Amino acid sequence: MPETQQVYAFSEGVEDRNQLGNKGANLVTMTRLGMPVPPGFVVSIDAYHRFTGSGELPVAQIDEALTALEAATGRKFGDGLSVSVRSSGPVSMPGMMDTVLNVADRDTLLHSIRDILGSWSSDRAVAYRDLNDIPHDLGTAAIVQAMVMGNSGENSGTGVLFTRDPNTGENELFGEYLANAQGEDIVSGTRTPEPLSGLRKQQPEVYAELHRHVKALEAYFRDMQDIEFTVEDGVLYILQTRSGKRTGQAAVRIAVEMMREGLIRRDEAVMNVSPDQVRTFLHSRIDRPERFTPVVTGLAAAPGAVSGRVVFDNTEARTQSQLGPIILVRPETIPDDIQGIAAAAGVFTARGGLSSHAAIVTRAMGKPCVCGAENADVDPVAGVLRVGDSEFHRGDVLTIDGSSGHVYAGELPLIAGEPTGEMEELLKVADGIRRLGVWANADTPEMVAQAQQFGAEGIGLLRTERQFSTPESLAAIRRFILSDTDSERADALDALRNLQRDDFIAIFRQLDGMSVIVRLLDIPLHEFIPQSMDTGDARSEHRREELAEINPMMGHRGVRLAISFPELYRMQVDAIQEAKAVVDARVSVMIPQVITRQEAIEIKSHINHTGLRIGVMIETVRACMRAGRLAETVDFFSFGTNDLTQAVFSFSREDAEKEFLTTYLDKQILEDNPFEVLDAKGVGRLMDTAVYWARRASPTIQIGVCGEHGGEPRSIAIFHAIGVNYVSCSPYRVPVARLAAAQATIQGDVGLLATTA
Repeated sequence: MPETQQVYAFSEGVEDRNQLGNKGANLVTMTRLGMPVPPGFVVSIDAYHRFTGSGELPVAQIDEALTALEAATGRKFGDGLSVSVRSSGPVSMPGMMDTVLNVADRDTLLHSIRDILGSWSSDRAVAYRDLNDIPHDLGTAAIVQAMVMGNSGENSGTGVLFTRDPNTGENELFGEYLANAQGEDIVSGTRTPEPLSGLRKQQPEVYAELHRHVKALEAYFRDMQDIEFTVEDGVLYILQTRSGKRTGQAAVRIAVEMMREGLIRRDEAVMNVSPDQVRTFLHSRIDRPERFTPVVTGLAAAPGAVSGRVVFDNTEARTQSQLGPIILVRPETIPDDIQGIAAAAGVFTARGGLSSHAAIVTRAMGKPCVCGAENADVDPVAGVLRVGDSEFHRGDVLTIDGSSGHVYAGELPLIAGEPTGEMEELLKVADGIRRLGVWANADTPEMVAQAQQFGAEGIGLLRTERQFSTPESLAAIRRFILSDTDSERADALDALRNLQRDDFIAIFRQLDGMSVIVRLLDIPLHEFIPQSMDTGDARSEHRREELAEINPMMGHRGVRLAISFPELYRMQVDAIQEAKAVVDARVSVMIPQVITRQEAIEIKSHINHTGLRIGVMIETVRACMRAGRLAETVDFFSFGTNDLTQAVFSFSREDAEKEFLTTYLDKQILEDNPFEVLDAKGVGRLMDTAVYWARRASPTIQIGVCGEHGGEPRSIAIFHAIGVNYVSCSPYRVPVARLAAAQATIQGDVGLLATTA
């Protein structure tokens, strides 16, 4: 039988990323579009999988493709024709796999192809995939391409450009050019190139041709492109194109401006910005930087400002980052530094340009980076950064500003970033698409104001125990706990009601008509009496011993506490009603830790709930299984996914994350930390069951989510699939949730609750 095709020439027109990888498919596209692409061929991803199984390459097909390449170039291999060998995975992994240049004989070409295919399993490539949730079984193709020589004289050179500024999104070519050099000279960071304007001055006709081609590629691919090119004796060649890595700020601006230009649709604009890019959009910046003098200035490689302790290698970065923010300081970074960069809050390098490894990787990760500070000397062995007469050693604190390129000694005051007009425009487009409501968790007027600033539709969780934090409120709740008589208890409750009423009035004023869900007291009483409290009498010590619990998170808390002490919830609801009499507000009351409808009925009999919606927090397994009966009794549900995850897994979050969860993740026993990303197959399916029975009993019941998962994009996709009405998250995660909810609507239900393990 004939051998299955495993090698494809660029000219064959097979634009299949699953076989040719991203770079390979794009080279086929550019060839078809008539771009000046050096000819070549791709050893496919199918060949990679066969190679990993048998160790064999499709040698006959490679020889045949090499003969065709000789014909296309008019040169003989090894006699005027040399090739480069590069990786081409289905997903872009910049700098993570090997490249071999100037290959000019056949034991070397085959060996290079084997090296490139094998580099898919290199430590740095594996680490990069782990960090970016890229499947390890995809594999890579190998590109074999005729070399063009950028180092053949002053009319030659090499460059990297983005069709728009990857830092700001400005619609101007952004890049660098290095005369009389090869491509690796510019991307490795070992030489600092000049701006792209250098090529424009030296060879304006070449620049004009380049501009025309790259803008055509941007229009074809409908996205900002990252392009490598070479000029050989005044002749332009495009070596590769791919969608460019960009900052959150740039991603938003590019998506909005392309939408305005009619280049992409509204839904494409929403899909072209990742939730992580929205998260990193709100970069911190130095408060009034003109007050401070930088110790050194380099290139502004990736925006944002951060302070941290100096470390000089990957091992230090991984260990020291657990103790606080760190700045990774290197002469230049190489792909092997990926784990150190991931651990660092920011990166500083003495060498390298805006297209260097450090710049590209940190930009994609949303970490501040300053590079190319050539008057700085970094000695990683000695652990010292020298700048003029100044020295900085391991553990010294620096502040780097990747937006300006400045580096400062010490920790400077930082302020958080703010949404721009483009961000607001994109999120309004998202709001018009999404079906899932986005609310916020907020406990103070200041947090409510933040939630409003970021576009929350309501307050889905106001935790009343957070209000017991002032000296007056703590004293009052402790008087209640330690009281011996009914009159003492009544006096303490009066004081608490007055304090809570004043807190609610301030919050309701800030709401300005926005709805709020108030969760009644949840935490056990013993948490209000610290072990170090010196009460001075035996009765108090005895009371503390009475309240002690073996497992307080599963003990006398939430509704269970209110069943024992109904006056507590009565006091809180009275405070709400008194505040509503002063400031009209749309208030709902939520009862936590419910396991049966009888608890809800009991609480409703004790409180003045006239004019209030009453709901329950679904955070126990039994509540999920009895959701139909609960829905007959209350007005709404809100899943508390933090405690529900603990209950389903039988994990104590604190103990699991401290003792064994990292091992579970390293050994891939669990794919994700279930307290960060909702467990679709366990917790998600239980929630799906609860929603089904609740809606059968009460089709119009409102169902939300108010755990930390409410602001996590993959979890939001699950909530969309389940059919909840809204999610509620911390104010700063609201923009992320608005975008993620729209993307979930565009993508539709994707089988996240499949029955696999």
